[in-house]
Amino acid sequence: MAGNSLTSESENWIAVCLLDRLAHQAIVCVRLEAIHLLLVRDGDEVFACERTCPHEQADLSLGRVTDGRIFCPRHYASFDLRDGIVSQGWSTPALRRYPVRISDGKVWVDAAAVTPAAG
Repeated sequence: MAGNSLTSESENWIAVCLLDRLAHQAIVCVRLEAIHLLLVRDGDEVFACERTCPHEQADLSLGRVTDGRIFCPRHYASFDLRDGIVSQGWSTPALRRYPVRISDGKVWVDAAAVTPAAG
């Protein structure tokens, strides 16, 4: 749903989803250019992160969100939505997260921060 809608404040911010879409879904898949992201609602907060688990590349959109964490559907480890750190007992890179802001009823992501994964 990424479009070419840019704000006048910064040409890096792109509207990727209507905020209302997150009212009934905790996890929404979006694409920004060729990068697949998740928008995750936890309470009143919205986060953007990579869609695949950095441990086994499972699709995190099939996971669940509880208490500020997204849980991987494959290995059941969880990632803190605020800093990306994996739950204790797992040695895996942090979940990549991206700057988000809410404005005009839309969820905006900083496109300059979204880059393809290395490797």
